[in-house]
Amino acid sequence: MNENKREFKLDYGGKEVIVETGRLAKQADGSVLVSSAGTQVLVTVCSAHEAKPGQDFFPLMVDYVTKYYSAGKFLGGFIKREARPSTAETLNARLIDRPLRPLFPKGYMCETIVSATVMSYNPAGDPEVLASLGASAALMISDIPFAGPIGTCKVGKIDGKLVINPDHEQWEESTLEMVVAASNDAILMVEGEGQESSEQEMVEAISFAHEHIKGYCNLLSSMQKEVGKVKREFVTVAPNTTMLDKVTADFSGDARACLEISQKLERYKAIKQIEKKVAEAMKENAASFGLEEDAEFSKHAYSAVDELMYEMMRKDILEDEKRIAGRGLNEVRAIETESNVLETPHGSSLFTRGETQVMALATIGGSSGDQMQDGITGVNHNKFYLHYNFPPFSVGEARGKFNTSRRELGHGNLAQRALEAVMPSQDDFAYTVRLVCEVLESNGSSSMASVCSGSMALMDAGVPLKAPVAGIAMGLISDGKNHKILSDILGDEDHLGDMDFKVAGTADGITAIQMDIKIGGLSMDIISQALDQAKEGRMHILGEMAKTITVERKSFKEGVPRIKTCKISPDKIGALIGPGGKNIKALQENYEVTIECVEDGTIKVLGIEEPKIDECLGLINLQINGPEVNSEYPAEVVSIKDYGVFVDIAAGVSGLVHVSEIASERVKDINDYLDVGMKVDVKVIDIDRMGRIKFSIKAVKPVPRKP
Repeated sequence: MNENKREFKLDYGGKEVIVETGRLAKQADGSVLVSSAGTQVLVTVCSAHEAKPGQDFFPLMVDYVTKYYSAGKFLGGFIKREARPSTAETLNARLIDRPLRPLFPKGYMCETIVSATVMSYNPAGDPEVLASLGASAALMISDIPFAGPIGTCKVGKIDGKLVINPDHEQWEESTLEMVVAASNDAILMVEGEGQESSEQEMVEAISFAHEHIKGYCNLLSSMQKEVGKVKREFVTVAPNTTMLDKVTADFSGDARACLEISQKLERYKAIKQIEKKVAEAMKENAASFGLEEDAEFSKHAYSAVDELMYEMMRKDILEDEKRIAGRGLNEVRAIETESNVLETPHGSSLFTRGETQVMALATIGGSSGDQMQDGITGVNHNKFYLHYNFPPFSVGEARGKFNTSRRELGHGNLAQRALEAVMPSQDDFAYTVRLVCEVLESNGSSSMASVCSGSMALMDAGVPLKAPVAGIAMGLISDGKNHKILSDILGDEDHLGDMDFKVAGTADGITAIQMDIKIGGLSMDIISQALDQAKEGRMHILGEMAKTITVERKSFKEGVPRIKTCKISPDKIGALIGPGGKNIKALQENYEVTIECVEDGTIKVLGIEEPKIDECLGLINLQINGPEVNSEYPAEVVSIKDYGVFVDIAAGVSGLVHVSEIASERVKDINDYLDVGMKVDVKVIDIDRMGRIKFSIKAVKPVPRKP
């Protein structure tokens, strides 16, 4: 028994959560093992005691790793060792990071690492939630400065009732999936999706989550008092007030002129000119700026001008409701939309909102295009997935791009969740769909532009969406007493503001939501106000999109594969495939199609030419279910006997034409009428209890005697 081990327990939404410390990873600044329903996550935090020289941002890194041993599984594929994080792991690391980041003290620039490792997994316990809970707990009991406690939970809606942290299997029944992080007093982060949920439903779910989170925050406060370390002292990277006052006094006029410039790149160019002027002034008289003679003037000039722009822009909005270039607080920038932009892609669209532009490309196909995901929860095959690309040229940067960033994965995931709610079921649309959103220009919420462009591209491809989807990004400026909410924020307003609140949905409700803040939290009143204002903006954008496309095209473009389906008894799938796959291979080669067999007996035939698909389906029906009595079929004579001829109406579907069913007159020698290989039309006159088929030629057209 470890004498240092301490456990703190809480009933969290009907499940016991145990936070243990003092036994594992004791050399970390903070370490906890969080357990619930058989799932256990080790979370550690470490922070450097000194900032790197010249460090001007907070270097926080969050890692979330799922170990396959936690579920008693091996990794699939050749490599059997966990390597780079999967997309799912990266997305959850972002969820942990976002509510933590604003709670570190301003001026704290020491490198900080939060590491969460899933060591035991049971479907009844959610490791993603436990990792977030553990991050807050480890920081609270460490000596790292942190303005917690905070808690995290997931909210579902099952059978019309809100539920905290459902089991893995229960999510299939939920009409809502939301992650909420909060302190005792305010909401810090929201991300989730709904099936066209109302704004009121979202507010209720967030409030419901907050009530449960408060209990966890109280647990951590008690835990900190009992086992927490004294918070360390640190040297804050305090602002140089002399420099800021000097720059404000001498360069406010230049900054004001910059804020009047509408175009982003022109505005950035003007700001760079101010930075150069400030740097030159610093070189001429460093002391007047509170600097040493050998200071890095360009770096100081950048931070000073950024602070000047920050204060000026926020003051304009709070006091005069004046945004950059004079736009109104709830005004959405001009929108342009196009569909069918490119010739060969199955579906394409272009959505431009101000200086943000996204081209979306849809590809339609069969199960060979499925996105397989292997994780500790099992293997999934996604029939719809979205890839978001943010190349450097979209913001005018001259640099290469060599990998997919965490930001790209997060933005793509949000856009995918926004569109998933309106995708048709596999019963109605038996295709795999890949959507790629290429950001061509960016100045504010390219992820929401991807939702809009993606919605139009899917309709252009012929995907029968339940309804078009649009998205908008909201911002917030607050001084603690007053606040202003901004619709359709620019990149500068995101950088200089206090909130980035993205909402996507149809005319009937919300399909995806994401909120990040840079302050200590938001009240429910502000969240409700932001949701209502976002709805107004979303409806406006949907109206602009409707000028281009409102429903799916009724027929696919030329070259797009078609899928048609039929159903057979599952125990007959083997007969369709044939020995060694002989029959199904022959069908695919003869009709130039791809045939997919689903375990429930659904047969999908995919091809470019619709007549060949129909012929293939007809043949499958014949092979599996046999012909129907009184139906007529083309046939080929395969053998001649004294008593009649055997004919094939399909591969593996044969029957007898009795000598009396060949011609109108009495036939003495069948060879006087028919030859092997001759094509004839036959009618099914009987199928006996053994399944033997009897045909008639003369019932369709009697065969004449050879000349």
